[in-house]
Amino acid sequence: MPLLEPDPGALRPDVRPEDASSDRVTDAGAGGTPEPLRSDLLALLGPEKVLTHISDLVRYASDASPYRFLPRVVVLPGTTAEVAAVLAYAREHGRQVVFRAAGTSLNGQAQGEDILVDVRRHWVGVEVLDEGRRARIAPGTTILRANTTLARHGRVLGPDPASAVACTVGGVVANNASGMTAGTTRNSYRTVASLTVVLPTGTVVDTAAPDADERLAAAEPELCAGLLALKREIEDDAALTARIRAKYTLKNTNGYRLDAFLDGTTPVEILRGLMVGSEGTFGFLSEIVFDTLPLDHEVLTGLFFFPSLPAAAAAVPPFNEAGALAVELMDGNTLRASVQVEGVPADWAHLPGTTTALLVEFRAPDEERLAAFEAAAEAVLPRLTLVAPVASVTNTFTRDPGTIASYWKARKAFVTAVGGSRPSGTTLITEDFAVPPDRLAEACEALLALQTRHGFDAAVAGHAAHGNLHFLLAFDAGLPSDVARYAAFMDAFCRMTVERFDGSLKAEHATGRNIAPFLELEWGPRATGLMWRTKQLIDPAGVLAPRIVLDRDPEAHLRGLKSIPTVEPVADPCIECGFCEPTCPSNDLTTTPRQRIVLRREMMRQPSGSPVEAKLLEAYGHDAVDTCAGDSTCKLACPVGIDTGAMMKAFRHQRHSAREERVATLTAEHFRVVEAAARLAVAAAAKIDDRLLSALTRGLRKVVRPDLMPEWLPAVPGPAKHRLPHTSRLDARAVYYPACVNRIFGGPKGHTGPSLAEAVVAVSARAGKPVWIPRDVRGTCCATIWHSKGYEQADAVMANRIVEAAWGWTGGGQLPLVVDASSCTLGIAHEVVPYLTPANRELHRELTVVDSLVWAAEELLPELEILRTAGSAVVHPTCSMEHLRDVPQLMALAEACAEEVLLPDSARCCGFAGDRGLLHRELTESATAREAAEVTAREWDAYLSANRMCEIGMAHATGRTYRSALLELERATRPGDG
Repeated sequence: MPLLEPDPGALRPDVRPEDASSDRVTDAGAGGTPEPLRSDLLALLGPEKVLTHISDLVRYASDASPYRFLPRVVVLPGTTAEVAAVLAYAREHGRQVVFRAAGTSLNGQAQGEDILVDVRRHWVGVEVLDEGRRARIAPGTTILRANTTLARHGRVLGPDPASAVACTVGGVVANNASGMTAGTTRNSYRTVASLTVVLPTGTVVDTAAPDADERLAAAEPELCAGLLALKREIEDDAALTARIRAKYTLKNTNGYRLDAFLDGTTPVEILRGLMVGSEGTFGFLSEIVFDTLPLDHEVLTGLFFFPSLPAAAAAVPPFNEAGALAVELMDGNTLRASVQVEGVPADWAHLPGTTTALLVEFRAPDEERLAAFEAAAEAVLPRLTLVAPVASVTNTFTRDPGTIASYWKARKAFVTAVGGSRPSGTTLITEDFAVPPDRLAEACEALLALQTRHGFDAAVAGHAAHGNLHFLLAFDAGLPSDVARYAAFMDAFCRMTVERFDGSLKAEHATGRNIAPFLELEWGPRATGLMWRTKQLIDPAGVLAPRIVLDRDPEAHLRGLKSIPTVEPVADPCIECGFCEPTCPSNDLTTTPRQRIVLRREMMRQPSGSPVEAKLLEAYGHDAVDTCAGDSTCKLACPVGIDTGAMMKAFRHQRHSAREERVATLTAEHFRVVEAAARLAVAAAAKIDDRLLSALTRGLRKVVRPDLMPEWLPAVPGPAKHRLPHTSRLDARAVYYPACVNRIFGGPKGHTGPSLAEAVVAVSARAGKPVWIPRDVRGTCCATIWHSKGYEQADAVMANRIVEAAWGWTGGGQLPLVVDASSCTLGIAHEVVPYLTPANRELHRELTVVDSLVWAAEELLPELEILRTAGSAVVHPTCSMEHLRDVPQLMALAEACAEEVLLPDSARCCGFAGDRGLLHRELTESATAREAAEVTAREWDAYLSANRMCEIGMAHATGRTYRSALLELERATRPGDG
């Protein structure tokens, strides 16, 4: 073990329930994957694609659903051949397989108890076809990622679930998830042009291939014959045919798509239809080709408030008749809970209990058609019973993009916002049903009465235009009485939906585990029997996803309900939705924010000192704490702002010894000396061969804890110039603060132009807005160095020093403080605040801290003449820019300085995180892999960002020279020949 390695026990929970949870992982599970399963799959796929440790199994055991099932092994195949090999192994050894992509499913269909197959990590990509009219998409690609690419072509996918930021295309198709506007006409069943599927037998079918039916008949003759026989049987039963057609006039994802037998004429066409909504029980979707839809840019949106849920429901038909594309309902519980979401009016917290809102949106390709919609929509309003119980309510339509975005942010946060406000320790159930839209008001009244009868106060929201409602229930899954109350409610709710309204028990979330026992109630024995026969035909060995969709156990929905132990306050509201995962730099390396919380909850379930707890703690230090970039972009992605990065920093602090804290504090107190020494070290290193330095530091990392000993990377530049540019306080329009990283490290290797500090001074002067650099900036810092590592005392020392200095430099806040590294801007503007004395907090309130990107784009650029431009540029927005919302300013500078600018679709935090990329280079390499592939697909004239360490990280990842956008602005505006 390396020297100074922290004690894993330092992260053992201090407080936990008296009794271990009944659903904890038992001691027998501490060893992880059992033999021979472990050895067999390692031999089949290799160690990089098989996860066997108990910490891996636990983190994959939870998803956005209320269920938790521990897999025996997790595999990550990267090709269809490897998927087929896993299925062959399962058939030969009598094992079962479940596919999991984003884990955003709400009914347990992405959870398995044997072999769990991660089909997200290696299955990402979008190929635009026919100028955007079609798109070939890998199943692990998020809906947001696909739509980002398609938007350049004026196109969009039909399905638009609220979880688009995280849910994957494969999961959306497998569940036939729809969303706000898809209804029954824009969903996957209607817009998927073709599929490539790996059947349980290992046969691969491309439904678009001209000879697909011939190939399938040769490989699977019994399957082809059976599909055609079932088709004839259904078509020969007129009553059944009529019933199937009627069921799909509503949104319906309960059971298998029996209308595939009516819509398809050949076995391959039938199979294509059956695969949509099959929830991974019929095969693996390795590729999906969508027919895309036009992206209408003219938008009109309104948020209208009603005195009650039935009153709002009654207003839906008039808006539908006016041509609304979306009519979304939010009840009072939803509206009040959403105040946790940034941008939502605070006075919504005071809305009366019964208040309900409709979010109504019209979209059109041009102004003329939108004006027609607006006239029709305005004519509806006088007929409505509207209320304005709080000041922020306007009950009007708007075209303002910011206002519209805030409305949709509140609506899409329904599950997470309400779930985040549930009582601590309770489990969240999300239900989803549909009734005929003209009976929506009646259904709302019946639902409210049913909730009251069973002691629930659920939150209700949904796609009212399509008669589709969602509601959330919270209860304690560890209390038998609460589980019994939930069971009684579910029985009554399902009977009400089917027998009173002839509705759909699952409109868009798919059957999963929690509606499987009620499938026959909705469909009847005849249709349900056909579904069982279809499953037997396609998967005769029962390899895929048993107990999902089809289950004869009447209490299957009560099996595997997960407890939610109370954890650290910052993370306790988490409902494990997974919205945070795509943005996390370590999501393809170790753990994600959700998984860090899931692992912590399992520790809380365990009795202190159990073998499972010991194994989890042993892995948690590296997998959760050390490889967290601490960038807190998870907070931005989480609708309720859970900051898992902050929790990991707190854990770093918890692991520190008293001596480590004292040493860190000394470095802060004597930072002028530390800064000078660091610059000298960089200067000395610049004269030594990179290979020798890399070898030396790698050797030291084997002796000393890797988290304390950086590894030298060739991308690390030489030292900064010793002297900062001379400036004058007289007539200065701003105080310029060169960050310590830019005082220590110079520009990119081979850079011969001005330093960053010289460039900022020069362009500011050219724009007639000179800046002043105080002479005593050395020895000061934004405190991020210590903040990111959890050294709280040192953080406090430097935080107070920089605020006191900045207050003096700026004349008590009279001048703005311009900072030339986005992470340092974030640190001084926001992150120092909790560590300030009360007096210094008052000083901080008087400061105006401005990122150099904002200063350049908003203050300088309008006054500058662009004299030369690069042909092309690619930009890397840093995580700090995302927090500061500076990305538009980065784009503005790049677009001013280059003819062509690319913001990569895969851009996210690079994971370099100050020095974390030097401590864990694999974090940056993993975090940037997809972005690097986009960047290096061609050559660019300029590679731009605005944070020195991130530029080093991107240079390491891509082999290209990244530099500050302000250096490019200086070059573009430099007088003379440049």
